[in-house]
Amino acid sequence: MSQTAKEYTKPVLVADEDAQSLPAWLYYDQDFFDLEREKIFLPAWHLVGHVNELQNVGDYLTFKMFNEIAFVVRDKDGAIRGFHNVCRHRAARMVDGDYGNCGRNLVCPYHAWTYQLDGTLTGVPYLEQYENFNKEDHGLTPVETDVFEGLVFIRFVPGGPSLKDYMTPVAEEMKLYRVAEMNAMRAPSSRLREVNWKNATDNYVDALHIRVAHHGLHGLLGDSYTLTVDDDVHKIFAEVKTGEMASLSNNAYRKILPHVDHLPEERQHMWTYYKLWPTLMFDVYADQIDFMQFIPLTPTSCILRENVYALDDDRREMKLARYLNLRINRNVNREDKDLIERVQEGMGSMSFEQGPLGTSEICLRHFAKQMRDAIPIARAREKPSPEEMRKAFKA
Repeated sequence: MSQTAKEYTKPVLVADEDAQSLPAWLYYDQDFFDLEREKIFLPAWHLVGHVNELQNVGDYLTFKMFNEIAFVVRDKDGAIRGFHNVCRHRAARMVDGDYGNCGRNLVCPYHAWTYQLDGTLTGVPYLEQYENFNKEDHGLTPVETDVFEGLVFIRFVPGGPSLKDYMTPVAEEMKLYRVAEMNAMRAPSSRLREVNWKNATDNYVDALHIRVAHHGLHGLLGDSYTLTVDDDVHKIFAEVKTGEMASLSNNAYRKILPHVDHLPEERQHMWTYYKLWPTLMFDVYADQIDFMQFIPLTPTSCILRENVYALDDDRREMKLARYLNLRINRNVNREDKDLIERVQEGMGSMSFEQGPLGTSEICLRHFAKQMRDAIPIARAREKPSPEEMRKAFKA
């Protein structure tokens, strides 16, 4: 028995674009992905790590986005400096891994060009072979670098808001947690996600799926979620409590979490989530702070880069609370991975072009607006002509 597919009717969308999601083609198109690189990511601030991961002279952390590679390093004078991770001779990568120590100078592993930690070129083998050569013209290329509350940021294309302005909407709240005094609980980690970066960040601020898809998390936080948009920062506040379907880990975390003297009472059992443009996220807890970034790889893949920071605390209860926190969020992360992969697969279907956003989905609405403002062609429900795409690159 054969079945004939019915011709589906495209939904009639409301005139207000704020009530509509971004169109599906933005989640898998190579040309739009290239636009995002130029218009969004290269001019944005990106978190590399914490100054306390760079305690010794020569300690470094690396960062990679698209084909740009960079590192930040502790100089001999104690300053934190950032550079493109590229030798000025033959473009060889200078330092390896996510972190390390290069000693008191940087030596290229290819031809042994040697740089001081301030980027100055001081050693060139066979110098006499290079005509009209000036070492002062061939130092490492710096990247814009700045520090906020101990967090080290870089920006590949300078200009735009200062780091201070960028972090202003969360500055006072972050200071409550004494972030500048924190230490990394582990080395930075990276995991592949086979989804467009927007898919992953959309999920982060989607509170409607918690009750449906995160039974464990819902059992810990219940329906206490509050969403706000503060300037360009998305904030979610939730209260830790023993809600319905509370697991053993949830009950233990709520019971064991010790008092943190420097935090106000309303923050003792509050879980707070911040999402900054375009892909930086902080999970802020009384016991620790996690950061996450979804770094684009291709139109349909990204890297989840993350780490955990906390104050030194030898209390047995705090150590156990941090273990339970990790256990609870490990399950949430596993569940989210499944969800965003489902969405990514659906985005490629001819049956889906765009969907409605509810009035409570204020963060998703605001992010869609940010995208349309940054790249106006994102308003197009279907991919525009090649000529229109070329114009978008020149805009």
